[in-house]
Amino acid sequence: MFGKGLLQGLGITFKRMVGPNITEFYPEEKPNLPTRVRSSMGLQRDKCISCNMCAMACPNTVIKLTSEKDENNKKKLTSYQMDVGRCLFCGLCVEACPTKALTVTQDYENAIFEPEDMKWDMLKRAEQKGKVG
Repeated sequence: MFGKGLLQGLGITFKRMVGPNITEFYPEEKPNLPTRVRSSMGLQRDKCISCNMCAMACPNTVIKLTSEKDENNKKKLTSYQMDVGRCLFCGLCVEACPTKALTVTQDYENAIFEPEDMKWDMLKRAEQKGKVG
């Protein structure tokens, strides 16, 4: 019947109107996120051994890293680039990391204006996070 659907919709609207307010005031109050939210990536440079496992585990080949050997013949990370515009935030790179240097964080404010800003230099981001936090 034509009026049945209309009445159901109006009933839901009326319940929301007289019920509790569920609006979040986002810029002033930060939302309470679930613990398993994956919205950004973090890198701890001192833990990274430049094994390239994260880059090999990534299904979209988002991660590109370079390394060089130091005087003790150990690999040292020189650059770590991520194209976050193509990242699925699936967490496969985090699972593949043997030293847990790469992590998924809850930093969700990643809005940008220019597409070139989607290419993250993870070493610079790690330095900025170290200065802030």
